[in-house]
Amino acid sequence: MKYENIYEGRFISRPNRFIAHIEINGKTEICHVKNTGRCKELLIPGATVYVQHFNTSTRKTNWDLIAVKKKDTLINMDSAAPNKAVGEWLAGGGLGFIPDYQKAEYKYGDSRFDFYLEHGEEKWLIEVKGVTLEENGMAMFPDAPTERGIKHLNGLSHHIKEGFHTAAIFAIQMDGIHSFTANHKTHPEFAEALKNAFYSGVNILAYDCHITPDSMTVRNPVKVII
Repeated sequence: MKYENIYEGRFISRPNRFIAHIEINGKTEICHVKNTGRCKELLIPGATVYVQHFNTSTRKTNWDLIAVKKKDTLINMDSAAPNKAVGEWLAGGGLGFIPDYQKAEYKYGDSRFDFYLEHGEEKWLIEVKGVTLEENGMAMFPDAPTERGIKHLNGLSHHIKEGFHTAAIFAIQMDGIHSFTANHKTHPEFAEALKNAFYSGVNILAYDCHITPDSMTVRNPVKVII
């Protein structure tokens, strides 16, 4: 997936979950933060960031925060990017087949899943989670408790009994990652739900992504530690 109108800036502060103050070309601008996670290890005063500009009068701010540098690693922070990148990857045969039919935001039961696919007689329900938390080359999810994430995992497990193939895909929004695991410390209940989903037959998949200031592309499979 590609962005347009990307500018480099410097992170100043984050007054709340939804906005950040960014210095761009010597001027402080208010940017919309599209990732409502904590991201405390990323949004450090002085960090290099990349922002997207919109020339419109219909928004409260004309800037979106897209990516941030953590030392030498560029991390995409756009919460909408994983679904877009994974959608392109699925359509291109990422799961080993070209879908006969692919639909995003598919409502089934009491949940809305990110993707529904058909391939021959197979029917797939897929949930995508973006990952921005990393420690020593290991990616972890979540960075804050997520009851919604648990609900999706439980739903994927349940729908296997109805004949669906299911997958939880963790799109790691950076490269240079050697493994992925649940963040047991932050949300032990999610870690337990992930373990239960795995043993129920849900495909637990993780991939790193190639990140540039104006793009994000799903790249290589990463070892999953349950």
